[in-house]
Amino acid sequence: MATIAKSAEFEGRIGFGREWLAPYATLPGESRGRLFAEAESPTRTPFQRDRDRIIHSTAFRRLKHKTQVFVYHEGDHFRTRLTHSIEVAQIARALARALRVDEDLAEALALAHDLGHTPFGHTGEDALDEMMKPWGGFDHNAQALRIVTRLERRYAEFDGLNLSWETLEGLVKHNGPLSGHIPAPILEFNELFDLELASYAGLEAQCAALADDIAYDAHDLDDGLRAGLFQLEELEEIPLAGATLRQVRTAYPALDAQRAVHEIVRRQITVMVEDAIRTALENIGSVQPASAADARNCGRTLVSFSAGMAASDRQIKAFLFSHLYRAPSVMRVRADARKIVCDLFSAFFEGRAQMPNEWGMDWQKAVGRVGQAKRARLVADFIAGMTDRYAISEHRRLFDDTPELV
Repeated sequence: MATIAKSAEFEGRIGFGREWLAPYATLPGESRGRLFAEAESPTRTPFQRDRDRIIHSTAFRRLKHKTQVFVYHEGDHFRTRLTHSIEVAQIARALARALRVDEDLAEALALAHDLGHTPFGHTGEDALDEMMKPWGGFDHNAQALRIVTRLERRYAEFDGLNLSWETLEGLVKHNGPLSGHIPAPILEFNELFDLELASYAGLEAQCAALADDIAYDAHDLDDGLRAGLFQLEELEEIPLAGATLRQVRTAYPALDAQRAVHEIVRRQITVMVEDAIRTALENIGSVQPASAADARNCGRTLVSFSAGMAASDRQIKAFLFSHLYRAPSVMRVRADARKIVCDLFSAFFEGRAQMPNEWGMDWQKAVGRVGQAKRARLVADFIAGMTDRYAISEHRRLFDDTPELV
């Protein structure tokens, strides 16, 4: 087992200490270190280095051509996993700043939270999970951990990005403690570097998780309107969006539809962020954690919506589910995308097609040396790493019946 390096004390260096952070923040000078020992940077905190490593990773760049809801060729202005991640990072930093926790850690977690997603969004994940059922299934959070601990091959001394304990913990647990069925990749890594799976993550990870909800609630409404899957007037079905629409029309009765949509989206984000800040401060005030450890072990999520905003969040998601995610045109693309992923998995796993040497790894050589379970996991790794367009081109290379995703 590799040596676990403890972070050096940063107290006294500008921006590295406690000056602006609350007692319950995750302090960079008290990081639990990295799996593989490294000298500390004289100019960046551990969490700033983690953020920078994530941004410079191959997996992060590939998010540019991975579906959020709409496949890349459906339009240049729809969100991708990359633009979504950047939007989440901006909101996460805003929440972290207001709560006086570490903004850099919150940003790193926001930027990394979708690294494990497959091509074609949740459709690809569902298809890959189905194909992987005999070998433990597929989970995008577990895949993100595999990427940052094993699959990125950039550094001379280790595989992965060798991120700090706090970033890895937040990546795995940003949606809460893990119990019951825990994906095998997470359990395997936890044997090497205990992420304390039964506790809550730090507040920075909680900021990133709530920022994800805020971002896609607003921006999926925007993309759905842009795609013409529902009309502005239909937002009246959603109490929060409907109230915002009426405010905008009252204030700007002659405003064109494009500007009206932007006003609704930005106002909704503001309302949700302000509610989250108020509620989190109330929760923190009731628990009064004196340290990051207290925040992790208080038995509840502290960065959350109020009961009223949580209900609004559910209403927005229900509207998006029926009007966007289950729209007939989106469902047609989902069915075709599922076929592409399942065909590729079967062909590579059964040996009917060879995986090319890509991303610094000889995939075909790797699968030839292992048993079925590891072979399946390596095939899943390869397919999960594909962009939408790479998956389509690989399917065209191997099959004569590649669907047109339109």
